[in-house]
Amino acid sequence: MNHHLHYNYHQRMAFAALFLLLLPFFFPNRFGPLGRASPSMFSEWNAPKPRHLPFIMGALHRQFSIKQQYDLWSPLANQGWKSCVQITKTPYLPKIPQGYIQVFLDGGLNQQRMGICDAVAVAKILNAILVIPHLEVNPVWQDSSSFTDIFDLDHFIFTLRDEISIVKEVPNEYSWSSREYYATGIRATRIKTAPVHASANWYLENVLPVLQSYGIVAIAPFSHRLAFDNLPTDIQHLRCKVNFQALVFVPHIRALGDTIVHRLRHSPDKLQASDSEFLHKRMDDSDRAGAGKFVVLHLRFDKDMAAHSACDFGGGKAEKLALAKYRQVLWQGRVLNSQFSDEELRNQGRCPLTPEEIGLLLAALGFNNGTRLYLASHKVYGGKARIVTLQKLFPLLEDKKSIASAEELAMVEGKASLLSAVDYYVSMQSDIFISASPGNMHNALVGHRAYMNLKTIRPNMVLLGKVFLNKSMEWSKFQQAVLDGHKNRQGLIRLRKPKQSIYTYPAPDCMCQA
Repeated sequence: MNHHLHYNYHQRMAFAALFLLLLPFFFPNRFGPLGRASPSMFSEWNAPKPRHLPFIMGALHRQFSIKQQYDLWSPLANQGWKSCVQITKTPYLPKIPQGYIQVFLDGGLNQQRMGICDAVAVAKILNAILVIPHLEVNPVWQDSSSFTDIFDLDHFIFTLRDEISIVKEVPNEYSWSSREYYATGIRATRIKTAPVHASANWYLENVLPVLQSYGIVAIAPFSHRLAFDNLPTDIQHLRCKVNFQALVFVPHIRALGDTIVHRLRHSPDKLQASDSEFLHKRMDDSDRAGAGKFVVLHLRFDKDMAAHSACDFGGGKAEKLALAKYRQVLWQGRVLNSQFSDEELRNQGRCPLTPEEIGLLLAALGFNNGTRLYLASHKVYGGKARIVTLQKLFPLLEDKKSIASAEELAMVEGKASLLSAVDYYVSMQSDIFISASPGNMHNALVGHRAYMNLKTIRPNMVLLGKVFLNKSMEWSKFQQAVLDGHKNRQGLIRLRKPKQSIYTYPAPDCMCQA
């Protein structure tokens, strides 16, 4: 009998252990940081230990002078540049357009945004009527949101009314020209061969004849299919006008964004008891410099990024195997960086910053533990374990799910493009924006904030890669290296060089010297 009870006890314990192990998979939101979804099993259960412990200890006791705090939070001075997209010759609409142009845009929200700007420019070059661009379902995020789900269509059409004609859908006589029609065979009205960064002349020579013959043309794929150089000034101005004036988010996204911004600026602090020790001091003068202000951190540290970089992030053998397997499935192992060692990649500044590293960067720049930090990101690879250090350094860390209710998020929940749009909107309202790694959202916001003369910190990836490799460096030396290496990386206007994007570098194409 006792043997039977002993067996039942062990069986119950085994079931309990299994249940605990599986809990995060059945209830991922309960186990994610700030309500984010659970990451892969490998990274969750082989949680990396802090990699820069001496820096963390220094950062937890960091102090800055009142002057440093005011300098950090002060807005950018006037740099002598202003918007000039309106200063064009009197626009007019040609009486007889050549036909209708359709484009199919892939990628995430910000890649599609740039594609929309290019589509308007190509329609102008060809004297065509633009059909509202079709947004493809992103294979990674599986989001089927349409143009009208994200952007305010009436505002878009009204803002561009003097530049081009825009229609919501093709007329009945062209109803056959659909996404499905082009997916099932080679079609004379589809242009598949548009080169990346094609010139205006390429469109006039290769697309205009099709438009004139059939009255309609579809260009797919279309992303990055218009050059940044050697275009007429009015076409460049038009792209700027679309990006910075015509594309605004739908009202419910703006309303949610305004709610989040208001709470970041005015909400009482929401701290766990365990965090209170970090804020035990009363607000002094250095805290007041940042009172009512907030930083947006675009923490671009998802599984795709980690796998594609081929860097080591401290999760041990299990993480390396998980990322290698994921890399093989997604890109058949074709990752250029994988031929270099982790140390070589870090010395070249080619490794994404981990949440721990970006937290140390922010601490070294002068942000204190009373800083309100808003996290703009999708899933964080490694989950809660990955952002523990960041939360220790910045207890007032928030994201959409921690600062807004489930009811308020209902219209955007589960839709990657709409969630990204909310983050973009909040990022444009922030006092300071910083991105952990370059990418489409980083590039779009760097350009948009430069256009508005807003402070944006660009991490010096080469410098950081090297200092994080130096295990003997003291906090004070690290802090000084960071300050010196970021003096000229806080929003100074950088003129666009040949082949660079006007969406990232709006001067001089979209701006004039005041």
